[in-house]
Amino acid sequence: MGALTDKYCIVGVGETPHMRPSNRTTLSMACEAVSKALADAGLKPGDVDGMTSYQAGDSTTSPHVATALGMRLNYAVDILGGGSSGEALVANAIGLIEAGYCETMVIFRSMNGRSGRRMGGQTPGGPVPVANAEGDAQFNIGWGWTTPAQRFGMSAMRYLHDTGCTTKAFAEIAVAHRYHATLNPKAIHRSPITIEDHQKSRWIVKPFRLLDCCQETDVSVAIIVTSRERAYDLRHPPVFIMGGYARTLTDSPQWNYSRESLHYVAGNYGWKRSFGMAGISHKDVDFVSCYDAFTFTTLIQLEANGFCGRGEACPGWAEGKHSYDRQAGCRQLRKADICYGMGWGWENMASCLVLRGMAA
Repeated sequence: MGALTDKYCIVGVGETPHMRPSNRTTLSMACEAVSKALADAGLKPGDVDGMTSYQAGDSTTSPHVATALGMRLNYAVDILGGGSSGEALVANAIGLIEAGYCETMVIFRSMNGRSGRRMGGQTPGGPVPVANAEGDAQFNIGWGWTTPAQRFGMSAMRYLHDTGCTTKAFAEIAVAHRYHATLNPKAIHRSPITIEDHQKSRWIVKPFRLLDCCQETDVSVAIIVTSRERAYDLRHPPVFIMGGYARTLTDSPQWNYSRESLHYVAGNYGWKRSFGMAGISHKDVDFVSCYDAFTFTTLIQLEANGFCGRGEACPGWAEGKHSYDRQAGCRQLRKADICYGMGWGWENMASCLVLRGMAA
């Protein structure tokens, strides 16, 4: 067990609808999400003294949100980062509260991911600024890689080559994702699809078709982290933070394509530590919520985190082991980016609502 296992909890969750477009500022949406998280926890603005967020130069800041909501903070910081930043900020919040920097912290992400800056695409004012060809980018910008689909696609092609799987494995995931979305009234896409629908959808970047890719939406999501002692006095049963890993790096993180296995991702290094912190094994887990930027990422996360062996996730999906209505294997209940809406990983944080027995 970890030194801080179950000492801190997520006590509030708030989110705006996923919109296309929002016709709103990121400050407006952030204030809505934070206000909803406060109401969910039964807290007032003055009860929170820490705030943090992450962005990609596309959002408002903690000082702006605090000013708008009348909050005086003892700690505030905003970082630049991608989809793995949410869990990193949860870990940071635990450390900051433990060290006495603040007592209760709200974490948010607010973005106009559809109507504002789009990853690898345009901004309302025109093309995104020119990027420097440095680090990993020096090896791929020259070949025209400008989008996440291109970068993930390279790893996905290597995965198919190494395992013998085909894109029908991705189709199985897309069908399961959409089925799960039919159970969620807030999902953008709720109409069932078939394997044939997936295989007929247009190519985006091989091996990804349209139905392999996540949504681009305008949204804000916020959660509140506090101590176990304070959590017991709040509105809902707390969701205890048992353990985790965040911003874990693979070997050669600035040149992924030098590795022997492109799809040997950071989860392979992190899961043993997080399971050890929590004091559990895989047999204790019956709820998994993967960051599904693409169908492929669900496959490699299940394998990387030890729920099945390397190359075994494909047949697992074909046998229906990872669906809500099956009992074999691990089950994924909340499907986020591909059908629900894209919030850079924060939809998974909102799964806390499921863990405390409420709709997500």
